[in-house]
Amino acid sequence: MEKEEKATTTSTSASPSVGSGDLKSAAEAKVRIAGAWSGVIEVELEAWTLPMLRQEVARRAGAAPDCVNLICGGKVLRDDSRAKPLGQLGLKNNAKVLATVVRGDRGKAINDQAASEAEHAKKLARIRDAAKALSERHADGSLPLEDYNIELEDQNGQKLMLGSESDKKALMMGLMLHTNARSLVRKQKFKEALDVLYMGEEAFSLCDPKLTEMIDNVPILQLDIVWCYFMLQDISCLAVAGIRLENARKGFERSHGKDSTRLRLLQAGYRAELATYLRLELLEGVVAYHSDKYEEARKALSSAQAKYMQLQVPDEALSLLMGMGYKENAAKRALRMTGQDVQSAVHFLVEEQARKILRKQENIQRQAEILEQKSYGATPNHKPINLQELNELVSIGFERDLAAEALRVNENDVQKALDLLTNPERNCALQSRLEKRRKLGVSGSSGADIEELVSLGYNRSSVVDAVQRSHTKEDALKLLVGANSEDSQHATINQPKDDQEPPSTALTNDDKMDLGEEHKYPRDEVMEDELAKELTGDPLADYDMEVMKEGEAIAEYLALLDSKASAT
Repeated sequence: MEKEEKATTTSTSASPSVGSGDLKSAAEAKVRIAGAWSGVIEVELEAWTLPMLRQEVARRAGAAPDCVNLICGGKVLRDDSRAKPLGQLGLKNNAKVLATVVRGDRGKAINDQAASEAEHAKKLARIRDAAKALSERHADGSLPLEDYNIELEDQNGQKLMLGSESDKKALMMGLMLHTNARSLVRKQKFKEALDVLYMGEEAFSLCDPKLTEMIDNVPILQLDIVWCYFMLQDISCLAVAGIRLENARKGFERSHGKDSTRLRLLQAGYRAELATYLRLELLEGVVAYHSDKYEEARKALSSAQAKYMQLQVPDEALSLLMGMGYKENAAKRALRMTGQDVQSAVHFLVEEQARKILRKQENIQRQAEILEQKSYGATPNHKPINLQELNELVSIGFERDLAAEALRVNENDVQKALDLLTNPERNCALQSRLEKRRKLGVSGSSGADIEELVSLGYNRSSVVDAVQRSHTKEDALKLLVGANSEDSQHATINQPKDDQEPPSTALTNDDKMDLGEEHKYPRDEVMEDELAKELTGDPLADYDMEVMKEGEAIAEYLALLDSKASAT
């Protein structure tokens, strides 16, 4: 306090920026202060400024100047950059001023909260835009900009064949958002996870209901939302939590079959779903307890407790598997999935290892295919060269690069490509064009041209094709501009100006996720890569979870039920 008083004294002793003669002639007045400090302060209306008055009130009230608010005539007096005299602010002789003092950290806390909310909204917008951009690029079969490709798979790792491209986009976006949210849950960031889960739910809602009823991703998402409510201790969501849990149970019954028979068949007899149903029953018990349905709560919690006991890993079995060289987490997972049977757990681990090796080999092969497809360029509709059809043409005896060029200009129509290759005159023109493309390549000056045109907002595949078809950068630009004016499939990405609003994160009824709309913002490579890295392709990832918190909650609520029973 002594240090603050000294600082205040030094500050208030500074003379106003007027001559001493002016001070003597300035009109003297009295300002009546009430509130945090009550009294009268004699001021000179044409010499004193608001900061000087605030400092004087703060000195007498024993507070810091930046914690003092002054109100006069129903208006909060605010500092002006030009430091106007009090007279110009409307203060007169005997003016009444209310002084209030706020905690010094309150204003900082408010500012910090506002900054945190703004940063969170910005992060949500980036996640949503990145998921949308990835789903749009990878769902329609376009040549990927990255060296990876995102694909939908079932429990057995087989690619899902969906009838509608829009369904595929929506499902892919929902899965990416759900995966990101589960990552946030593992980091105990439940509030942030909830916002991402809501966006994932919105994306799934755009799928054909017949499709989402076949998979258990949607009921798992519903369960994750209620789990976040529980971890945030948000009792206000109790009613909607019950509805979500009811929908989740119905969803599991549709996708898993009665008593999970269909899921068990898909998972070769493993009990992967046990932890999921444990959490479901725990949350059903919690909702029933807070709804005063104690018998229903006890039944759900007792069933959850039985599953919890089944998931406890014996130390002896864990030690035995770790002694074979398996890591602790992998060994625990295997034992939970197999009902603690060591022999079955070993079999599970061997299968997992073989599956990982096969997936790694497939990923290497797919990455090589993507790089080869990129070397040929994209078709006019931005599709990659169909390697299967290319291999068929090569097997007939055509040069690989020439056959690829024939497929490229004919949108992978193998018959049209074959007609072109077997026509001597057109084949000669095609070879000439291919030679020109080889000379240009995508390095040196053409590489610089490509980067410059990409920076203007054009699709990279379109730019590469335009540069390879042109003698100069200007000619390539003309091709890009002409393509965009004639063909809606060659849409540009508009770079937002400094005064443009950022993309909104609110999903209103009038502004639903339009997965068919062109992406209007620059590509966020960092966020896209972050989302892509979270997609492990592990079919059991959604079921594999520690249940320590669930066990603690079960014991807590059963104890509450016991205390109520003994009280009655």
